[in-house]
Amino acid sequence: MEYIYAALLLHKAGKKVDENGVKAVLSAAGVKADESRVKALIAALDGVNIEDAISKAAVAPVAAAAPAAAAGKAAPAAKEEAPEEHKKEDEESGMAGLGALFG
Repeated sequence: MEYIYAALLLHKAGKKVDENGVKAVLSAAGVKADESRVKALIAALDGVNIEDAISKAAVAPVAAAAPAAAAGKAAPAAKEEAPEEHKKEDEESGMAGLGALFG
């Protein structure tokens, strides 16, 4: 994950996401960069619009949680609703917090 974080940090800073940049960020964080993983990351990001990928990733977990929550309410009782609503609010607030990391 630290390799992806390094790429996201470079992108957010407006720097070019390349091998040298990723290695520099990892080094500054005290992580020994694995040359093959850095190259694989850069190759995987080639042609990817990072802003678009971030926006899709931030929406996908919330959209996937909605059908699962609807399926779980087959026979809701008044007792069961309160914890599920609380859980749903926690998930939504967690997603909002993740979105703040990239926006």
